[in-house]
Amino acid sequence: MSDSSVHRSRESWLIAFLIVSFCSAAIWLSLSFEKMPPILKRGIQPSDFPQLVCACIILMTVYMVWRDPVRVVEPMGSKTFGSLLLMVLFVAVCSIDLFLALALFAVCLSIYWGERRPAYLAFLGFVVPFIVFFLFDQVFKIRFPRGWLTNMWYG
Repeated sequence: MSDSSVHRSRESWLIAFLIVSFCSAAIWLSLSFEKMPPILKRGIQPSDFPQLVCACIILMTVYMVWRDPVRVVEPMGSKTFGSLLLMVLFVAVCSIDLFLALALFAVCLSIYWGERRPAYLAFLGFVVPFIVFFLFDQVFKIRFPRGWLTNMWYG
């Protein structure tokens, strides 16, 4: 086995380990969510959705490692590090408002990756967060954490 294949193998296992670790931590955090009393429960518990999504990601990661392992051909570039910095910005702006952070992150990431069409940027910055908010708020009846924009809606 050559040095480059050993290096690739270690990186593929590292990537899978990081994905599974992140999802496991998210599942662990979701276990602390408050349970709804049965009389108020209209659908799933608040912790069920993130647990389901993370479990699916873990299963797909295990399947990927088993059937089609990742083969890293080049080191992380500046786009990856810039995207990670934008995620840090997203987390920071979430303390002000989740939907402001979502809109800002989507637009900034798109611009960073090279999107220049104003119509697409407006769609990502205004329409998508609006749809997500009303889908969860009105259809799923899930209230979001209070923030600058959500306080205007919730009153």
